[in-house]
Amino acid sequence: MAMQRRHFITLVSGAAAAWPLAGRAQQARRQHRIALVHSGIPADQLTETAGPFWVRRFYQTLRKLGYAEGSNIVVQRYSAEGRSQHFTSLAAAVVGSDPQVIVVNLNELIEAFAAATTTIPIVAIMGDPIATGLVANLAHPGGNLTGVSIDAGYEIVAKRLQILKEAMPSAAKVAYLTSSRTLMDTPLGLSLQKAGQALGIVLSWNFLPEVNDEQLRRTFAELTSQRFDAAMVDASGSFLARRASITELAGKLHLPIIYPFRDYADSGGLISYAPDLGELAERLAVDVHQVLNGTRPGDIPIYRPSKFHLVINLKAASALSLEMPPTLLARADEVIE
Repeated sequence: MAMQRRHFITLVSGAAAAWPLAGRAQQARRQHRIALVHSGIPADQLTETAGPFWVRRFYQTLRKLGYAEGSNIVVQRYSAEGRSQHFTSLAAAVVGSDPQVIVVNLNELIEAFAAATTTIPIVAIMGDPIATGLVANLAHPGGNLTGVSIDAGYEIVAKRLQILKEAMPSAAKVAYLTSSRTLMDTPLGLSLQKAGQALGIVLSWNFLPEVNDEQLRRTFAELTSQRFDAAMVDASGSFLARRASITELAGKLHLPIIYPFRDYADSGGLISYAPDLGELAERLAVDVHQVLNGTRPGDIPIYRPSKFHLVINLKAASALSLEMPPTLLARADEVIE
């Protein structure tokens, strides 16, 4: 059960209620085509009923805004299935289908779409867009890109490492699982490495060329044989799509991990320090609505979260024989028992 759960206020109920009746009637007569593209989650799971939490909330918010599949929107679903080498060809195929708006995740996949089109609006859920060079200005992104960011800068990833160290003071050798081949050489990678040094942690970058169950089993076996004390998982949707496999492997091999989304803690993961994905999904849907009603994406500010929730799974901690420090438990927004 949860000791505490914070609720967020739906952002769009007022906006939906404010629509003129004539506008609603016109909306119902038009049929829009949206391409929903994910780096890892299979295309048949990108639905209102089968998708992860944020995908379901995205569709639910679209409904509140007056959009429904089978009525006035057609959603074309695509997935790279965790294979980064397919990003370029996937982007070309989606752009070739000429949707009205493309909804996509993951900075490297977004970059492939930005290279493939400068005219079709792109609404994205992304890592820090300033640090990675996707845009130069959050308030006025310009071009054909807008959306939401899942982080608030390098300090958030460093904060996860700090929380992991607090939960496990003896941790000295930590693996960082990533789907980005170049992360270690980026400002984010360098910042994280510096944070590790300050905490007395040697950080190792573990790149997964494909995020699938077989690759995960090999990677976790290597982490065990190399005696890593703990691990971190990056915010790639390719990992999120395999969250059940990751948390299961972490439990079997007794490897403490801190995660970037609460979905992992809900699936049995130890700790998550994460933005409210429900809020981000709602804002993503509102951005799509604005684009479909004529607003240029470059004029829509990119939203960056300011609140992050710490969730601790005590059942996972017990299985790992870890005793969570009372000070850390006291700071948690939610404790799963």
